[in-house]
Amino acid sequence: MSKKLTIVLGPTAVGKTDYAVCMAESLGTEIVNCDSRQFFKEMNIGVARPSSDELARVKHHFIACRSVTEPYTAGQFELDALALLEDLFKKYDTVVMAGGSGFYIDALCKGLDDFPAADPELREELTRRAREEGVESLRMDLKRLDPASYEAIDIANWQRVVRALEVTIATGRKFSDFKTATAKTRPFEIEKIGLRRERDVLYDRINRRVEIMMEQGLLEEARGLLPMRDLPALNTVGYKELFSYFDGSCTLDEAVYAIKRNTRHYAKRQMTYWGRDDSIRWIDL
Repeated sequence: MSKKLTIVLGPTAVGKTDYAVCMAESLGTEIVNCDSRQFFKEMNIGVARPSSDELARVKHHFIACRSVTEPYTAGQFELDALALLEDLFKKYDTVVMAGGSGFYIDALCKGLDDFPAADPELREELTRRAREEGVESLRMDLKRLDPASYEAIDIANWQRVVRALEVTIATGRKFSDFKTATAKTRPFEIEKIGLRRERDVLYDRINRRVEIMMEQGLLEEARGLLPMRDLPALNTVGYKELFSYFDGSCTLDEAVYAIKRNTRHYAKRQMTYWGRDDSIRWIDL
């Protein structure tokens, strides 16, 4: 019997975790996480990690398995996930994957071309521009040169914007082309199930989830991570806004509002990214 990987994807806060857990329970299988922010053990509340009950109901992989001090690329995830799936398919005919990180999902499904090595001089120049002109200038360059990457990556993370521009400028090829040029075949069937909700409903869920995160202690979690704030993994929605609050750059209410707004923007970019994938079977919740 052929093996199948069923990927449950969709925008943040749509309800992927609950859907995937119920599916995995009904199939008697395990879940491979593909939310890149949930890889890191230091980040819990702010990344909406599955609850202890959900983790107890179904075995999960790639949850809290890395430290924010250890860089972890989509290429590394591709290799690690393929090795894990090889083992899991010895026990199960179907494995469930859940997550919203489109770039990492593509890495597993299609593979990644070999990315060029860093260009230190160009990176230094782009970093200087980010510091002197502001990252918005670089974002606009990326949007003009490589719209697909602009939609796909977390543009709030300036290091990722710099890397995408660095590759595009240095090679003359779009950063996004490096992950789509030669799709690799996989020794298993891939099924993609996309979850979506009406925009107003999704945005209400996002706003409420942020409020729940604050009630659960996100402020103190972010305070504990303040010494590591410059690490790329922490330059992300839910943490960077609170770091600004700790700096005195805004009030707490303003920081919470910014988390809600930036999360809504991220959800919109996720849907734009997947809108180009005709292989996804969409389910309206």
